[in-house]
Amino acid sequence: MWCSVEPGAALPTPPCPPEHRHYLPRASPHAPLRRMRGGAGRARNGGGSVMAASGRSWFGALALGVSFLKCLLIPTYHSTDFEVHRNWLAITHNLPLSQWYYEATSEWTLDYPPFFAWFEYALSHIAKYFDPEMLVIENLNYSSHATIFFQRFSVIFTDILFIYAVRECCQYVNGKRAAKDILEKPTFILAVLLLWNFGLLIVDHIHFQYNGFLFGLMLLSVARLCQKRYLEGALLFAILLHFKHIYVYVAPAYGIYLLRSYCFTANNADGSLKWRSFSFLHVTLLALIVCLVSALSLGPFIVLGQLPQVISRLFPFKRGLCHAYWAPNFWALYNAVDKALTVVGLKYNLLDPTKIPKASMTGGLVQEFQHTVLPSVTPLATLICTFISILPSVFCLWFKPQGPRGFLRCLVLCALSSFMFGWHVHEKAILLAILPLSLLSVQRAKDAGIYLILTTTGHFSLFPLLFTAPELPIKILLMLLFTVYSFSSLKSLFRRERPLLNWLEIIYLVQLVPLEIFCEIVFPLTSWKLQFPFVPLLLTSVYCALGVTYAWLKLYVCVLTEHVFVRQKAE
Repeated sequence: MWCSVEPGAALPTPPCPPEHRHYLPRASPHAPLRRMRGGAGRARNGGGSVMAASGRSWFGALALGVSFLKCLLIPTYHSTDFEVHRNWLAITHNLPLSQWYYEATSEWTLDYPPFFAWFEYALSHIAKYFDPEMLVIENLNYSSHATIFFQRFSVIFTDILFIYAVRECCQYVNGKRAAKDILEKPTFILAVLLLWNFGLLIVDHIHFQYNGFLFGLMLLSVARLCQKRYLEGALLFAILLHFKHIYVYVAPAYGIYLLRSYCFTANNADGSLKWRSFSFLHVTLLALIVCLVSALSLGPFIVLGQLPQVISRLFPFKRGLCHAYWAPNFWALYNAVDKALTVVGLKYNLLDPTKIPKASMTGGLVQEFQHTVLPSVTPLATLICTFISILPSVFCLWFKPQGPRGFLRCLVLCALSSFMFGWHVHEKAILLAILPLSLLSVQRAKDAGIYLILTTTGHFSLFPLLFTAPELPIKILLMLLFTVYSFSSLKSLFRRERPLLNWLEIIYLVQLVPLEIFCEIVFPLTSWKLQFPFVPLLLTSVYCALGVTYAWLKLYVCVLTEHVFVRQKAE
């Protein structure tokens, strides 16, 4: 006769005398469950550690690979920005603080905020061990081998902050979409799109600038806000503004998001704002961060009575509506229309040739310009246009909050709107929209399609920055590799959804190939090269402006028409 089986016991117990039964341990009904959970927990922890180690290995390989590529680009062409930063090294190293924003021996005067000036000051004390001659203010256009090596390597070294920020952003998107193959994971794709970004590579490591660590600060602040570490994110962005003031373009997105998500601590059941949840303490903390960072940056110049001089250097409105290389924005289309109307007017004797301004915006000159047919544009007009174009995105962020994703979309729209309508916009500013849009591109198919259009046209518009023959195959090869990877990886990621691009969008992007062939091969062989040297730049800027404008409008339509699902209980 068998003893009765205890509930939950794994196996029946053998027969035993009644007097010995009290010596047998009673099987708990939860014992097998605990054993299963313990085993599963150990498996999960072991699997998690393995995956974490695997993630570190592939991310480290990507970071080392792109760093090696940057080292290979050290001997390539560098632009006048190389001399700009050499001159700033000399200014900050030799002159007292009171003369930094007055020194004008070189035409490349210091026109970045004080934190960047202190950054140059710190670099100068390392530069003196490489070549002291680079720190002589009068040594204009000085570029010894040691100087080139130091400045190039300083950009590569400071990119460590960018690499760390990319890793933090990858952790934010981790787990959003499962994939067995590491190459199809959103984290891997995002890491490649950011670390190997074509535009950032050629602007920083060929053309020469220090955008890498600045974008690192921005992406790190974005990651902190997405992690709900609001004060850290606000501090990082405040510091960033005092490194490079172009990031004021996206300040409205930061301000509204922090006010909506941090200063107001709760929502109603329908998703609307609970006004009584306003936290005066949180507002005070944000204000303290802004004031302390601003005081640390601008305080010495306020004491010296030089704040107006600093402001005049940071916002030089006399430089003209467009940069030397036309940014592919609304004003490029506006200028092209004015140029076309001028040609038609002269052909049919509708305009007086003697009254047409001699300065031509297509000549690549940085100066003020009066349009011939269309009304001339003033800095105030661009400010109003920029403000109006940003408003809808800010309203959506306030009235249709979608958490970090809504913040990222607003940030991209603020960057694009400022790029479209800003005064004297540099073509390189398109990266301010492309990089944060990368985070959205691996999460939804709609954003991925917009990303492909904006990235392809925006990156192509940077081609005129590298106009020397040796860099032609480099920029084409890097652009081709990055573009092919972007299309193939995002298409694979969203293969179960609708196509990312329609046939009209594909035709538009494909036309960039014959445009490049004409600008680089056909046009230089024609007689037009001497008479109309601006044609390749005009065609590139105008054609890319169509794509950038389309991407901006398409993203706005998605944001304005998207339905927001509201949680039933207040957060």
